[in-house]
Amino acid sequence: MSMFGRVLELSVQTSDLLESLHFYKLLGFTELETTDVYPHKYAVVSDGELAIGLHEREFDAPSITFVQADLAKHARSMTDHGFDFHLIRLDEDVFNMLGFRDRDGHPIVMVEARTYNMSEDAENDSLCGSWFELTLPARDTVRAAQFWAPIAPALLEMREEPTVHMRFDATGVSLGLSESIALAGPSLCFRCHDRDALIAQLDLQGFRYEKFPGFEGAFAALRAPEGTTLYVFDEDFLGEAYEVEEDGDPADFPGP
Repeated sequence: MSMFGRVLELSVQTSDLLESLHFYKLLGFTELETTDVYPHKYAVVSDGELAIGLHEREFDAPSITFVQADLAKHARSMTDHGFDFHLIRLDEDVFNMLGFRDRDGHPIVMVEARTYNMSEDAENDSLCGSWFELTLPARDTVRAAQFWAPIAPALLEMREEPTVHMRFDATGVSLGLSESIALAGPSLCFRCHDRDALIAQLDLQGFRYEKFPGFEGAFAALRAPEGTTLYVFDEDFLGEAYEVEEDGDPADFPGP
């Protein structure tokens, strides 16, 4: 397990929890049972691969949230390694949390316990298809990879043209780093099994979506009510462009 623990959810901020929840459930996501650790309204949806945490409160979002036991111990070790926390909540009477940022300013949160229970009902793909990557925009992918490599040491695939794109295995979650100027923020990528069924459902429900948004050949981009972007593809845009050995040394990444 990485020093951050395991990926728990993509945490997003919503001003209307029910509206966001309705959107994802219409797309076939399953609502999961949550614990009562948060004082604010909170829900989680999943397609069995990735969990999206919907938080009805203002915070530094979207953030990638990890779950890791004994946060106080890890906080001391990470401070010694140069991590700069903007959120430290460690006490016997609170839900322990740590917060910091990667080199591109993307928020990362660590919590000490799970906040939801996975369900077998969430093991089916949504109408968007099979989720295959959580993508983060990066100004310099190689520099960003130097931050993420110790946490996600398995570099799964890499492409250098037309823009640099790396994909890591972050404790079972595919994490992508992209220099594409079309990517405005952290986004979810899906391989759609039935384009016609998806488009028909979007039109039926009156969902707004952008056709051919210009990111890696996606045929549609959906905007959830809270602003999360879901890109939908016919195929994985990396395909089999470049396979990388899982034990590859991050120091061997190509330079700029």
